[in-house]
Amino acid sequence: MADLSQQDWEEQLENDPNAVILDVRTEEELEDGVIPNSINLDIYKGQEFVEELQKLDKSKNYYVYCRSGNRSGQACSIMNSLGIENAYNLQGGFMNWEGETE
Repeated sequence: MADLSQQDWEEQLENDPNAVILDVRTEEELEDGVIPNSINLDIYKGQEFVEELQKLDKSKNYYVYCRSGNRSGQACSIMNSLGIENAYNLQGGFMNWEGETE
């Protein structure tokens, strides 16, 4: 797992053809907006969240965010424990995101 600054996360994401953006916030939080092309898996769903992670392609690079960066950091650790090596946490989360949103 790597914690990336907002700038590094966005730059690395733009140059990564193997990237998948993962939003681990709740449905209510999605109303604040989302980073385009992200997949939502709510980390608060516990075992269901882990089961969804296990279905992911382990060869992809995952760019993970939540509201502030705490839950996405936890998600990256869980992903690493499931054999997903490339998980990048967005420091500061969505509340500090200055890039494009939907």
